Amino acid sequence: MAQAGVLLTKEPAPQTVPASHLPTKVCEVALNTGPDSSSGLATAGFRTAKYLPVEWYQSNSDLYHKASAGCQQAERGRAEAKELAERAAATAQRAQQDSTASLGQRLRDIHFWKAELQKEIEELDAETGLLAAQKLRLERALDATEVPYAIATDNLQCRERRQPPDLVSDEVERELLKEAELIRNVQELLKRTLMQAGNQMRLNRDHKEVCEMDWSDKIETYNIDDKCGRYSNQSTNIQFHPSSVKFEESASTPETWAKFSHDNIYRAEREKLASINLRALIDNILHDVSEDLRMQCAAVNEAFAKRCEELDDAKHKLEHHLKKILKEIGDQEANIGALKQAIKDKEAPMKVAQTRLYDRSFRPNVELCRDEAQFRLIGEVEELTESIESLKKKLLESEQSLRNLEDTRMNLEKEIAVKTNSIFIDRQKCMAHRTHYPVVLKLAGYQ
Repeated sequence: MAQAGVLLTKEPAPQTVPASHLPTKVCEVALNTGPDSSSGLATAGFRTAKYLPVEWYQSNSDLYHKASAGCQQAERGRAEAKELAERAAATAQRAQQDSTASLGQRLRDIHFWKAELQKEIEELDAETGLLAAQKLRLERALDATEVPYAIATDNLQCRERRQPPDLVSDEVERELLKEAELIRNVQELLKRTLMQAGNQMRLNRDHKEVCEMDWSDKIETYNIDDKCGRYSNQSTNIQFHPSSVKFEESASTPETWAKFSHDNIYRAEREKLASINLRALIDNILHDVSEDLRMQCAAVNEAFAKRCEELDDAKHKLEHHLKKILKEIGDQEANIGALKQAIKDKEAPMKVAQTRLYDRSFRPNVELCRDEAQFRLIGEVEELTESIESLKKKLLESEQSLRNLEDTRMNLEKEIAVKTNSIFIDRQKCMAHRTHYPVVLKLAGYQ
């Protein structure tokens, strides 16, 4: 790279011809040795230290020549100085124009990166806002899961108050346990996703801050270079700064300068893409979570409805059997009454037959005969005794049957009460509570 020319801060001194010393003229005195010469002392003073005319002319000629050469040399110096001044002025003007053009190009480069940074800052800020909205949905969805979890645990606790034999691990309980486990897993997933969203928002803000600092430096640099580009020779706020004519050791190169902003934008773009993917993931998670919870809620409700239907059917059958038992009890009570009356009705014939036998036992002597009447009376008593024993045995059987019927009635009534309690718990307590289950929009975090 060619070294930049040093700006002229002073006008160049005109070229001058260096002064030189003229050789000393040594004049020799001509001695008159001819026949006309006079060597007398009277004229000796007039002849000493005098130039000859030829020397006088030569001296003048030399002066003319030196004057002419000096003028020519001065004229050439003036021409050269004028040419040098014009060339220096042209060079300075061209250098200033090149510097101004370079500043203009630099301004365009700065403006390009400044616009790219500003665009990235705005997009990253908008993306962070969208991610914050998704994070708010996650928080709402997490809060909304508290109601289903409370409903599921309350249903399980309420069903613990069922009485045997209805205290069974039925399909409803299995679905409720599955629902409670699903809600716990959903809450853990939402908490992890919330933490991930918070970390991504922090990264977005960090890279936005880096881009903002770079953008701020670009703004300041743009203003400085724009100010420099507006300087001219007629500017009143220019002055000498000799110490600034140097390169700073810490100064960046155009390549590292462009790479710095490019890397900042690249990292910000990478985080923006990660934020976009996370938002899509959050949207899918909330959609799937809300659908899973509502499907499980529907499964639990269906199990409850089926169980209540089974309980209603069992209760109706028990009530039908209870009605039959009650009727049978009534009939058996009437039968027992009839048996008792039949036994009582046999008392008079028994008394008659036994009284006859008793009275006939007082027949005298040979009259105490085992006649046909005696045999018939004894047979009658035996027949009556057998009938009474049969009636009493049947009475005992009927009474035992009545007691069994009463026990069955009590069991049926108890079982009906158990079924009624189970129906009340499942339908009036659990299913009524489940009507407060959140809707899909609330589970998805929209409300």
